[in-house]
Amino acid sequence: MFKAANVYLGSKLLPSTRKIKVHQQEKEDELEVSVDKNQELFDEFKGVKFKWVAASRVDGLVSSNKKRQDSAFSRSAVRYFELACHKKHRDIVLGSYFPYILQKAKAIKEEKKTVKLHTIDYNGPDYWGSIKFDHPATFDTVAMDPEMKRELIKDLDRFVESREFYRRVGKAWKRGYLFHGPPGTGKSSLVAAMANYLRFDVYDLDLKEVQCNSDLRRLLIGTGNRSMLVIEDIDRSFESVEDDKVTLSGLLNFIDGLWSSSGDERILVFTTNHKDQLDPALLRPGRMDVHLHMSYCTFNGFKTLALNYLRLQEHPLFGEIKELIERVQATPAQVAGELMKSEDPDVALQGLIKLLHDKETSETSRNN
Repeated sequence: MFKAANVYLGSKLLPSTRKIKVHQQEKEDELEVSVDKNQELFDEFKGVKFKWVAASRVDGLVSSNKKRQDSAFSRSAVRYFELACHKKHRDIVLGSYFPYILQKAKAIKEEKKTVKLHTIDYNGPDYWGSIKFDHPATFDTVAMDPEMKRELIKDLDRFVESREFYRRVGKAWKRGYLFHGPPGTGKSSLVAAMANYLRFDVYDLDLKEVQCNSDLRRLLIGTGNRSMLVIEDIDRSFESVEDDKVTLSGLLNFIDGLWSSSGDERILVFTTNHKDQLDPALLRPGRMDVHLHMSYCTFNGFKTLALNYLRLQEHPLFGEIKELIERVQATPAQVAGELMKSEDPDVALQGLIKLLHDKETSETSRNN
């Protein structure tokens, strides 16, 4: 409650507040601002006026330095808030005002949150190490079928708003996605777009780096709420099974066994280039709830890329490109690679047309 009040009141500071505290958490972009001790702050909720005072006291004896002798102690300053209002409003405070502050503080923290990318690090806490997740992909920049994109966003929105539903039906609050298709079709970019859209941390789980099933459970416990766990190239994770390594049964328990309910609001994303090579046990609902086929570039996908790379919405060459792209199989990565070769739209589009013609010729030769 103190932490929530600290965040909430930090958003209520006025120019007249004489003393404030400012600090920056490690690996965070945003500054955290809070009221300093002995400062008064006034708030109003449902027509009731409240007065807050930040205070501190010296409390107890604690060890001042773990590296020094056990007899080395110092007193610890404990920070707290005093809240004053008329006593007839106590029920409003406990029943409405405090829950409102908790909810508001959570929203403020999520808005300012720096999304992080976590990778396996056996020397790190809970076997995870993290860096800032700075991938620029968004749903506006991902080249995929527009209807599929809308359905995915709708599904994500429904998931994050379904806390009570999952509690009511007795299921862990998680959802699994499988992205499958040829290499270069944007599976990893879509994962990044989802993370940026939801403001969820990303845990990149390479199963080949996990030493055993018990380590897998520890890694799961170490993931935070409101996070995405990503297992890429799942079809290649069990190519060479060694003793004491992660097994398929261990992974299945990890996905939907008792260990999977150790946190809330988690998304699992699996990617593969070969869906047909996956064990059917992995594919069922509850493990991989949504299957998205990431296919070759369509004309709509090309238009998204042309807007991203060349700032083009229309061009005389679009008609020829539309005809070619409907006949030729080219991945979004291949199309983007051509558009990146020149800032001159005519040069870039001509290069793409040549690529598509060459691919068409090559495909015709193979078929003959």
